[in-house]
Amino acid sequence: MMKNITTFCQTLLVVTTGLCLLSQTSSSYTLALAQPLHPVTATTTYNQTDVWEATYYFTLALPASTKQPLQKIAFTQIQGLESITFDGKNSRAFEGTPNRKGQKLGLTLTKSNEQQQTVIVTLDRPILPGTTITIALKSLRNPSYDGVYLFQVKALASESQTQGQVVGTARLQFYNESSSSN
Repeated sequence: MMKNITTFCQTLLVVTTGLCLLSQTSSSYTLALAQPLHPVTATTTYNQTDVWEATYYFTLALPASTKQPLQKIAFTQIQGLESITFDGKNSRAFEGTPNRKGQKLGLTLTKSNEQQQTVIVTLDRPILPGTTITIALKSLRNPSYDGVYLFQVKALASESQTQGQVVGTARLQFYNESSSSN
């Protein structure tokens, strides 16, 4: 009974936090898109809870009609019972998709000082319009709690740490192996 109450309270806290984050607007930067970016896709090497060193692949396509290159991307966890921490030294980026890797891209991963649960990826060079890229964020450990974890993905202006254009929302789902075997 106590575990159910704790889980309910954690879920309520996460949903409330997510709603607060979604209500914040940002208008200082736009990618000058003639059309919206394609949806962000997300996959993981392991979707079981408590797995160490899984990699989360976030793939996005920059339309050819985009007027500016892309170099900074923010990932803000907006749903999930537990905060996920990333390993900046072992995270990477490349052109293409996880199944069709292209040219490697250097990246720097920093935590936002302005917004909790946000990591900022700065690529070593701007990504030109018409390019598909994948950011491979290495987690220290998958969450202990199963469920859906959502990340809001934003393209950032070079001088900003949180203001930018929302690219999309990426979804990862984690499963507790012991509960799925019952």
